[in-house]
Amino acid sequence: MMEAVLKVNDLCKTYVVNKRQNNVLKNVSFDIKDGEMVAVMGPSGSGKSTLLYTVSGMDKSTGGEVLFCGRDITKLGSKELSKLRLDEMGFIFQQMYMMKNLTILDNILLPAMESKKTKESRKEKTERGEALMRKLGIIEVSDNDINEVSGGQLQRACICRSMINKPKLLFADEPTGALNRAASNEVMDELVKLNKEGTAILMVTHDPRVAAKCDRVLYIVDGHIVGEYISSEGKDSDKETDEKERERKLNSWLMELGW
Repeated sequence: MMEAVLKVNDLCKTYVVNKRQNNVLKNVSFDIKDGEMVAVMGPSGSGKSTLLYTVSGMDKSTGGEVLFCGRDITKLGSKELSKLRLDEMGFIFQQMYMMKNLTILDNILLPAMESKKTKESRKEKTERGEALMRKLGIIEVSDNDINEVSGGQLQRACICRSMINKPKLLFADEPTGALNRAASNEVMDELVKLNKEGTAILMVTHDPRVAAKCDRVLYIVDGHIVGEYISSEGKDSDKETDEKERERKLNSWLMELGW
């Protein structure tokens, strides 16, 4: 039985705007097992990104519990949360935030230099960063500035940065949203590879082609999870016909839910 790396119970998130309560998440419960890849889909404003930010501790929940590797992160202080996010979680966003005054490699190494998780030397961390860049096919741009690379290369660099501290769980918010079709496919191929090697991934996406590569899809409407889709084929079906079939099945499920 696979362990749950993330277990969410009755999660609520309420914002108060002009003295009016806006319940963005309402009693949301789900879990993510070790090595699983799960997509969150739903209409605009349904609470997808709020869910991602709240379960990763970037946003405070209003109620419920979020167990990350058994620890309830809703009870942690901001210092403990920051350390947990740095050491055990990875983040990839649609907007590729990188420091303009650093090279691509130095941007990737930043979280490793901040972390006290291991006793590695700077040289060892640099070697690990270079190995990740090699694996994702971008080693040739390691000394480039961030404005000297393509969008696809930059997003792959963001994946390297998110993996540098060997996280237990990767959070991705529309990781292909700003990319063209070819770059989007490349980035998803890399995420699927990392997942097959054992990294659990929770990803918000509006793209059924991206979601079809996941083990499960959670569908959220008005802060409630109203459906869960489990892919019967599994990630190991790499053949194009299987991919098309998975997309077709997912699309018909999404249409039933009013996508």
